[in-house]
Amino acid sequence: MTAVLREADETDLDRIRRWRNHPAVRQVSFTTHEIGADEHRAWFSKALADPTRRVLVYLHEGTPAGVVLFSDIDPGAGSAEWGFYLDNEGLGRNLLAAWLRLEQAAVDYAFDELGLQVVGGATLADNRQVLQLHKRFGFTEARRYVRDVDGVPREVVWTELRAADRRPGRKR
Repeated sequence: MTAVLREADETDLDRIRRWRNHPAVRQVSFTTHEIGADEHRAWFSKALADPTRRVLVYLHEGTPAGVVLFSDIDPGAGSAEWGFYLDNEGLGRNLLAAWLRLEQAAVDYAFDELGLQVVGGATLADNRQVLQLHKRFGFTEARRYVRDVDGVPREVVWTELRAADRRPGRKR
């Protein structure tokens, strides 16, 4: 079944927090503590009201199974930052297929719905699986830098994909 993204709403509040608090997701995030209900509600409300952000729910075979976040959407520059995480526990053996479908859906959304010219994102350098996934979709490394994560300096890789560089066979 084809991947689907839909705008998040209040019914998604608890599931998105549950996905985000999964230990495997927290381990590769820039904020690694377990996020409480009040902190999450404040973030969620602010994100949904911000015109420079999109919070999208990924549906895997019709079931909510992940979230795609676009931030710093700048229509004038045609750019935005993005990130994602999945329902690691709920997807089980379907995790790789969901990663691939979610990334394709996010790339299509960035260029076809938001009309971006470039989309970029930050990934911890030791998160090799996600960096390989991005590379598979044509993202290229733009720079590396060090960022503090819970008091520990961590290397970060910024990757970008330009509309003109979408892989052959992808929507244009």
